Amino acid sequence: MNKLKNAVKNIELPIIIIPTTIVLALFITFMTLPKESTAVVTTIRSILSNEFGIYYLLLGLGVFLLTIGIAFSKFGKIKLGNTEKPLYSNFKWGAMIFTSTLAADVLFYSMSEWAMYANESHVKEMGSIQEWASAYPLFHWGPIAWSFYIVLAVAFGFMIHIRGRKKQRFSEACRPLFGDKVDGLLGKVIDIVCIVALISGTATTFSVTTPLLSEGISRVTGLPNSTGLVIMILALIAVTYTITVLFGIKGISKLASFCVYLFFALLVYVLVGGGQIVYILETGVSGIGNVVQNFFHLATYTDPLRENSFPQNWTMYYWAYWMAWCVATPFFIATISKGRSIKNVILGGYCCGLSGTFLSFIVLGNFGLGQQMENGTGLADTIYNVDSSINYSAILDTFNSLPWPAIVIILLVISMIAFYSTTFDTLTLVVSNYSYKTIRSEEENGKFMRVFWAVLFILFPIALIFSDGTLANLQSVSIIAAFPIGIIIILVIVSFFKDANKFLKESGYKQNYITVKENKQQR
Repeated sequence: MNKLKNAVKNIELPIIIIPTTIVLALFITFMTLPKESTAVVTTIRSILSNEFGIYYLLLGLGVFLLTIGIAFSKFGKIKLGNTEKPLYSNFKWGAMIFTSTLAADVLFYSMSEWAMYANESHVKEMGSIQEWASAYPLFHWGPIAWSFYIVLAVAFGFMIHIRGRKKQRFSEACRPLFGDKVDGLLGKVIDIVCIVALISGTATTFSVTTPLLSEGISRVTGLPNSTGLVIMILALIAVTYTITVLFGIKGISKLASFCVYLFFALLVYVLVGGGQIVYILETGVSGIGNVVQNFFHLATYTDPLRENSFPQNWTMYYWAYWMAWCVATPFFIATISKGRSIKNVILGGYCCGLSGTFLSFIVLGNFGLGQQMENGTGLADTIYNVDSSINYSAILDTFNSLPWPAIVIILLVISMIAFYSTTFDTLTLVVSNYSYKTIRSEEENGKFMRVFWAVLFILFPIALIFSDGTLANLQSVSIIAAFPIGIIIILVIVSFFKDANKFLKESGYKQNYITVKENKQQR
């Protein structure tokens, strides 16, 4: 009984009540006034993209360059925790990073994003569809995307494993900058903004990708593809990741490994069975080359005359998308990175994240692009229309050229559910920590709180599905939610540098700092 009372006293009610109220209000608004709410969201997105678009672009490029600088600076030598070796093997660590950071959207966009770019005037102006429809997905899901997660993972890892902070929140990461003010109104505002932004970002993912999952299940089972089926799938996913998250990090680790095996099975089947191995690999290598050669141009292109609005519609959206998503996952990456140096977290994070992401886009994306370019199938026009609507059935039609396409669809469906589960396991586990006044890194939050957040995560996507669910409108939600998150990310980075410098001075930093410290511990 006393244990229950103490647990209740430890709950941070404002962090629960205010985001819940906001999400429920958004849920009701989008359900009852779909057209009106969509119009408001679209207007706000237009203002942010056109007037503050450079904010998203410069922040993305700046964060990426910063992570590289940290890795090879004195800060990169700092070891996160006093363990002799990392908690997890490189494979398990990498699998959890990849599967916890990217949801089923990586599979959806891998199969469809090339078609979206194929109809863009800017892509045609830059050169051929062959060159850039394969390159832009690698750019938008490449180093800058992962830099948001990695820089925060470093800051949070330092906060948790070096400083031993009892709170796992964005506000706590800002303590070196604001001091005890983070315990008051300022801290509450920071955390509430982060939670609402995260729910909005994940809602976009669910709303965009779940219809593809329902289409796949419909083809496999014969059930009619309807909104009701989509909602049933969302409920099933919520139950699945809720059950898994109850087992904590061990459950997530096992599911992550299973997810990776499924993912590679899908890629191998498409690569080998599609009869386009040479084309897929050569197009992939060319795409990587285009991104490397034109990286800074792609990262800074703003279209000031608004001749095509490509950066506003795509690049700015993606940087906002990653900012909204990176609210929770970096805490998880930080937790599982105990025993690794900051340099290892940064370089290893990029290696694991980019290798999995690039493989997905190169194999699945170039498989569809190959049918467009070599066979003249017209898939691009069929998959993505000028009104930003997506033909999910056409996406699955790309598998018709494979032997036994039903097998591929089954693999895709199971992989998407596994990706959903691992990602939202992580999100639910981490966000639950926001609900407590104090929680140590080795502690795991209460099961009830995880179930509560699991249910809350599923409400907003249902509302968006009932509203005008075109891709452009769904993108708008992420862009709006990410705007204040960018400011908070900057505050966290500044706080990290201030605290890390203080730590190195306190520890008597030398060039061989880590080695010396480890040797002392061994003695």
